Amino acid sequence: MKAMILAAGKGTRVRPITYTIPKPLIPILQKPVMEFLLELLRQHGFDQVMVNVSHLANEIESYFRDGQRFGVEIAYSFEGHIVDGQLVGKAVGSAGGMRRIHDFNPFFDDTFIVLCGDALIDLDLTEAVKWHKEKGSIATIVMKTVPKDQVSSYGVVVTDETGRIKAFQEKPSVEEALSTCINTGIYIFEPEVLDYIPSGVEFDIGGDLFPKLVEMNAPFYGVSMDFQWVDIGKVPDYWRAVRGVLTGEIQNVSIPGRNVAPGIYTGLNVAVNWDKVDIQGPVYIGAMTHIEDGAKIIGPTMIGPNCWVCSGATVDNSVIFEYSRLGQGVRLVDKLVFGRYCVDKTGATIDVQAAALDWLITDTRQILPSQEPLERQAIAELLGSDH
Repeated sequence: MKAMILAAGKGTRVRPITYTIPKPLIPILQKPVMEFLLELLRQHGFDQVMVNVSHLANEIESYFRDGQRFGVEIAYSFEGHIVDGQLVGKAVGSAGGMRRIHDFNPFFDDTFIVLCGDALIDLDLTEAVKWHKEKGSIATIVMKTVPKDQVSSYGVVVTDETGRIKAFQEKPSVEEALSTCINTGIYIFEPEVLDYIPSGVEFDIGGDLFPKLVEMNAPFYGVSMDFQWVDIGKVPDYWRAVRGVLTGEIQNVSIPGRNVAPGIYTGLNVAVNWDKVDIQGPVYIGAMTHIEDGAKIIGPTMIGPNCWVCSGATVDNSVIFEYSRLGQGVRLVDKLVFGRYCVDKTGATIDVQAAALDWLITDTRQILPSQEPLERQAIAELLGSDH
């Protein structure tokens, strides 16, 4: 059976992570989110997967290749061009991406599933497809019911008593929301739906195709299902996702590494004297990371591989990406550290290099400048000496 993963977006709301990592490759405890999607598709018999790529396309293609090691077949549809020897992405919209594949050669010849490449889900796809077929639907949105006070963060779907979709509301206020059913970015389509997508233009599934289907009064349905859905739309969502895995709230992701103490997991060859650090789980520490004596780590916290946490540093309820060096006395609470960026849980970002704080947070592969000349100068000034 056939499926498509939407992976062409720039992921602007997940910057700074998506400056160098495309959204489908964002790791949930070292494992890319799209890998979880491929495993789910395979479990339900979807073994032929199209992936549209654009932003940082090489990264996605180099990781997943042809899908063999994931038990599926994968093909890629690149959206963009080469300019001056560089790949320049130009996404054509989620529906435009489907049409582009169809125009190349009609791939979607039976009921197929389309998933956004940036969400963790444990949906029973088989049950969803069965419901779709029983309804005789041309397009089905898998919906999820959320508490009323959360509707303003999502696209709201309005259905009648049979499940037929009547209208959409994009991030309505709590007062204006006509439903608590939201669009999860999980779709089931029949091939005929491609007839309603124009060729060669940017066209979106939610913004263009779906309103068109409603206007035509097409057999277009929404089914609300109970499943775990973690949308990584913004940096705070990602921070919460990692936290949820560590606390056990997200159950379909296992914590990697070895369990060295209650609530403490490590990768290979972590350098730490457990008697001389204060570590309170749940905590994951990646391979080849060094935790100096006197450091304090309070969970839920993830520290990636090849990091260095100096003596006197405190890391509390935070996510630290690989190759981060946390200097002496640095205190990180509710933070995400990615390269030269430090992000709080609201999404506010500090460029530690531009803020001249890179002596506190830097890359472990960087040679630190010697402090000796500064110390000598300070002593000379203190003694009133010119030498």
